[in-house]
Amino acid sequence: MNDKYSTTSREEYGRKLAAHLCDQHFGARPTATLDGPAVLRFTPIRQVNLFVVQQLLTQWKLEVARLRSPYFDFEADEVRTALTQFMNVLSRRIKLSRPTFEPLLSQAVADTLAAAQDPAETLDHKLLDRQPTTTTAQLRDALRYLDFNKPLYQDFIDGLPTEGALERQDLLKRFRLYQEANKQLQQPVAALVAEFNALLPLREDELQGAAAPAATTVAAPEPVVAPRAETPAPEPVRTAVAPVPEPEKPILKPAVLAEVKPAAAAVEGAPVQGEAQPTAVPLYEKLKANQPAGQTLSETLRPERPAATLAEQAPKVETLREAISINQRFSFINELFGGENMEYHAAIQHLDTLPDADTAKRYVSQQLASKYDWTRKDEHVNKLLKLIDRKFA
Repeated sequence: MNDKYSTTSREEYGRKLAAHLCDQHFGARPTATLDGPAVLRFTPIRQVNLFVVQQLLTQWKLEVARLRSPYFDFEADEVRTALTQFMNVLSRRIKLSRPTFEPLLSQAVADTLAAAQDPAETLDHKLLDRQPTTTTAQLRDALRYLDFNKPLYQDFIDGLPTEGALERQDLLKRFRLYQEANKQLQQPVAALVAEFNALLPLREDELQGAAAPAATTVAAPEPVVAPRAETPAPEPVRTAVAPVPEPEKPILKPAVLAEVKPAAAAVEGAPVQGEAQPTAVPLYEKLKANQPAGQTLSETLRPERPAATLAEQAPKVETLREAISINQRFSFINELFGGENMEYHAAIQHLDTLPDADTAKRYVSQQLASKYDWTRKDEHVNKLLKLIDRKFA
């Protein structure tokens, strides 16, 4: 970690800001809860919201792992189909009270500041998940949760081999060299600090982690009584500051999961720093504004990869809306519709009304592809076309 910055300072500010924002939202309604749209609109800093969702995903994967048992065949087709349907339904039911949400928000704030201060550490923590090996596909998959400095990571990943396993230590070494040579792609720390400062006062120098300077000796006035010759001068006393422990992340039980959808935001990769956010309006009023009713929210939580693969290979379904897995929804919204979930839902709804596969595919290739510039989105477009084939099979 970069010695210039203090992990303790980031975590302390994260706790203060989380408490401040939760006071605004839950203060008048202590028993209120947050669902998916509220989580992704909770702060004007999109990266913070995405890191909250990423933590929910981690807890979700732990819950899914607990469902497995050595006494039953979880690889049987009917079991995998039923498990996929269960996960899709349950993930639409996120329900976060203040005690469960505030620690997630606190950690997301600290992680966002770390993303600005040490991009290599964020690569290791958020993209590699500190695993010894990874693949380019896995890195691209995890990239959906990054907003700050995303062009830097995207350009680095684009230059990696597309086949085979990649070693963690080698990737970190290559990234540090790449980062040093591409400083122009990095967004300034000061810009992000300014966004946080609009929510709760923060200065960049408050995040500095340098050790406190040693005490200096000040000449005393000439004493009236001479001191004892044998008495040595006392050593300056240095008090070590104990690191603040990382806030404990609660385990999210399946009963409290609710649906999540990405917030309407700028096109992926575009910097969001500098966008002034009004602070006079209470936060809970902002959350209620422009929140469409009845939206599918599960796209921001992903099942394990075998479940996503099963969803692609599943038998014919009645609607695309139900056929698209959790992982695919979030991927389509971010990669094909520039983060605009309303436009995604409108397009899927229209596709479900078309009479046959040929008509649906023409709508994709002739209208949607040109409208959203899908010239470099072949992987995601092909997945959508396969889902259309399933619907009309």
